[in-house]
Amino acid sequence: MTTGPFSGQLALVTGASRGIGAATAEALARAGAHVVLTGRDVKALEAVEERIFAAGGAATIAPVDLAEADGVARLGAAISGRWQALDMLVLSAAILPELTSVTDIDPRAFNKALTVNVLATQALLTAFTPLLKASADPRIVGLTSSAATRPRAYWGAYAASKAAFEVLLDCFAQEVRNTARIRVALVNPGATRTEMRAKAYPGEDPASVKPPEVVAERIVGLLGEQFASPHRESVNAVS
Repeated sequence: MTTGPFSGQLALVTGASRGIGAATAEALARAGAHVVLTGRDVKALEAVEERIFAAGGAATIAPVDLAEADGVARLGAAISGRWQALDMLVLSAAILPELTSVTDIDPRAFNKALTVNVLATQALLTAFTPLLKASADPRIVGLTSSAATRPRAYWGAYAASKAAFEVLLDCFAQEVRNTARIRVALVNPGATRTEMRAKAYPGEDPASVKPPEVVAERIVGLLGEQFASPHRESVNAVS
């Protein structure tokens, strides 16, 4: 069993099947946390879990589709039925709709992005706040995008969903600031080598942007700091 600064702590990472979510889950496990891996792709989650086990870490997969009406509720029930407290919640899951003009946005795709990027976030906060309050040092990290605060043409659907995501987490942080120990941070990964990045920039050389592990290490480092809540930062390092 891996020991480290997060030994004895429980972390839940959404979007843990690949990219930044998977890298963060593995980094948290190396730091000693037991990591609950959530995502839609069971085989991909199992692969992440196997890598964590091979490195001596501890993990549990909890497949869930955040777009399903009762997905978060089922996830919450499963985790609260096994653990008494949640120490870290990393909100990495997100959907990037097709980049198009505002007038050409597909309503169904926009609705799904709002469901996963915003509504599921509210549901996750509702489901896991009691477990977070039971922790001695609860913290939340939400992954955001520069598009949320610096809108640009053709990114309207995604930018709107991430702007709402940021506001939701910021409001939550202020609401619990004086009533609970929960600390909240928003992290903008910046240009990172992920499937979402490749979808948005199909002509870009993947080697020209940093790998997910760089962002993951910063997230884990931040989770070990006594940051003021709400906290915001960007990860600009390039490997």
